Amino acid sequence: MKVLFYSLIATFSISAVAQDTTSRYTKKIPLTENELQRWSHLDLEKDSIPGMSVDKAYSELLKDKKGAKIIVAVIDSGVDIDHPDLKGAIWTNPKEIANNKKDDDKNGYVDDIHGWNFLGDSYDETLEMTRILKKGDDGSETYKKALADHTAEYKKMMSYKQPVDMLYEADKTIREELKKDDYTLEELKNVASVKYKLYQSKMMLLSYAADVGEKFREELKSFKDHVYGNLNYKLNKDFDGRKVVGDNPEDFNDRKYGNNKVYGSNKENTEHGTHVAGIIAQKRNNNIGGDGVADNVEIMAIRAVPNGDEYDKDIALAIRYAVDNGAKVINGSFGKDFSPHAEWVWEALKYAESKDVLFVHAAGNDGKDIDVEPNFPTDSKDKNTEIVSNFLQIGALNYEYGEKIIADFSNYGTKNVDIFAPGVKIYATLPNGKYKYLQGTSMASPNAAGVAALIRSHYPNLKASQVKEIIMQSGTPIDMVVNVGENGEKRNFSEASVSGKIVNAYNALKMAEEISKQPTLEKKIKT
Repeated sequence: MKVLFYSLIATFSISAVAQDTTSRYTKKIPLTENELQRWSHLDLEKDSIPGMSVDKAYSELLKDKKGAKIIVAVIDSGVDIDHPDLKGAIWTNPKEIANNKKDDDKNGYVDDIHGWNFLGDSYDETLEMTRILKKGDDGSETYKKALADHTAEYKKMMSYKQPVDMLYEADKTIREELKKDDYTLEELKNVASVKYKLYQSKMMLLSYAADVGEKFREELKSFKDHVYGNLNYKLNKDFDGRKVVGDNPEDFNDRKYGNNKVYGSNKENTEHGTHVAGIIAQKRNNNIGGDGVADNVEIMAIRAVPNGDEYDKDIALAIRYAVDNGAKVINGSFGKDFSPHAEWVWEALKYAESKDVLFVHAAGNDGKDIDVEPNFPTDSKDKNTEIVSNFLQIGALNYEYGEKIIADFSNYGTKNVDIFAPGVKIYATLPNGKYKYLQGTSMASPNAAGVAALIRSHYPNLKASQVKEIIMQSGTPIDMVVNVGENGEKRNFSEASVSGKIVNAYNALKMAEEISKQPTLEKKIKT
């Protein structure tokens, strides 16, 4: 079957997929606000914007077609299931009676109506390297690496602490002078700085604003949260974020923990997961917010990613939960450098593979080559040999076509990143009915997961491994030298990932159509 499938892939790569014509594309900058809000759905050939040709797929291939409903599990920080643009696309467990405090479907989770929350009421958490140090020096190379990384990161955060404190004190001075809690950059410029302290505060904030622009106060808060979040929680060996959960994260058999509140104790803390869910499933063409990639999906919300590093146990159980409850695509927009129980996650991925479930994963935001550097979870123990066929790793694209087409923060790798998808300035849902631009491979992954859901919806006879290969083979090839990583290393785009391509929904659906209708393939699948 594998030989047959790949021979068909080779055939239809020529007949069904547009040839590379990237040399004629020109950069389109700046984008209009409307283009920016939905650039990931636009078409490189038509719009000169490196989107996924989603609009073209709907207008030319999916018009008046309605596929099968597909459940997409979002393993993340939680999802605001009450968001107006998501409300009609939330999975409901048909075997569970709401709020009767019974495990009606006998799956081990009481009242899991829309998914499960493996974090309970916890939110802040340490990094995995902090947890390794907390266990003590066992003489291992892992401990030595964790100690070196922790020391370097702690030193960096401490170097930021004084500047951020000074900026916050300057902000307080300006607010007191203006007698208001919020102010614009223009109002800051107009402050009459007669007193030295006022002048000093004004100049300090203007210097900061020169780098971040009009939203300097929003960025300042984000900067402070990042620094103090690391010092108080992520790098703090004395902090125990797991205590409130009540389980033993080192014991995989201790599974009766968490609750059914898929947005946790505070919806505002689900910003990341709600945004990811929106990229996949926010309602199309309703003239509010953005448009989701897939129009016939249900989001299964699984909360397993804290404000810190996720636990291997939670991720493994979350994958198994998604598989057992009918998800055909799982999105995992999370990752870390250390994974003490990686085997638990590998076994869960193998279980998903055995049940024909595709796992789409964000490649990470460290701007590094993950053929060399660590990045978990992964589908390989040695960075060379895949242990499962259902793992699709996604890097992030910028909206600017040219040498900066790969986002500078995106991880890359000729062997360990499969393909790239839009991940810079992606407009989608936020908690409590809001919308926002966010960026990261966390946004690229659900863009690709949405395309996978479209394929599985319209061509349900195709297996997860085939959907993965179709997405990779049908992508738009980019033939040019680009910048990769934060230092801007020069590399051929074809060598930044396995496929050397960017996700293209239109091409993928055309290829899926041609391959799906092959009678020999269908017969092989049935047997």
